[in-house]
Amino acid sequence: MWFRESARRRAEALGVAGWVRNTPEGTVEAELEGSRNDVEALVSWFRQGPAGARVDALELEERDPSGVSGFRVSA
Repeated sequence: MWFRESARRRAEALGVAGWVRNTPEGTVEAELEGSRNDVEALVSWFRQGPAGARVDALELEERDPSGVSGFRVSA
């Protein structure tokens, strides 16, 4: 299973809303919204990703909630 779909499943299991997508540079970016504990749990998962994933770095930027619901994978 690929990174983005694994992230969606983990986010839904945690009740985190937002999105995840690949960038033209070949990286993955995501926007996450939910309780602090749930978002932190998902960020912790992002540090390693699913089996077989290679995560070289993780950059975080805190933003105000936008009120999204659900979690989607974008192209």
